[in-house]
Amino acid sequence: MLKLKDRKKVITYGTFDLFHLGHLRILERAKLLGSHLTVGISTDEFNILKGKQCYYPFEHRKRIVRALGCVDEVIPEYDWNQKVSDIINNDIDLFVMGSDWKGKFDHLMDYCSVLYLERTKGVSTTMIKEDLSAINR
Repeated sequence: MLKLKDRKKVITYGTFDLFHLGHLRILERAKLLGSHLTVGISTDEFNILKGKQCYYPFEHRKRIVRALGCVDEVIPEYDWNQKVSDIINNDIDLFVMGSDWKGKFDHLMDYCSVLYLERTKGVSTTMIKEDLSAINR
């Protein structure tokens, strides 16, 4: 059994709209890197600020992600700046994001390790939305 001090805590963030295999794979791989995985999910209000339009509201996306066996905890992401406080307040050891974000969160290395994982090729929420849009034209 792991002692509390031996637990490695991992955090990642995302919108997780139109949940797909790429979402599942990054969460599964993040969980393999530690004993506890926290997932920050962008709130509807934050997505509006980012210019993102979601199909599913925050509470639906939260329930879907929380139901996964690899996820230990889900927290709301309200803005870009909360990552530092989330890392400190949740005693995070490792911050994980997809490789499309490479370099954008290196400033968090002052607080924990940062790792960018390769994305799953051939699938993304943007691609799904574009494909659906083309079908409906």
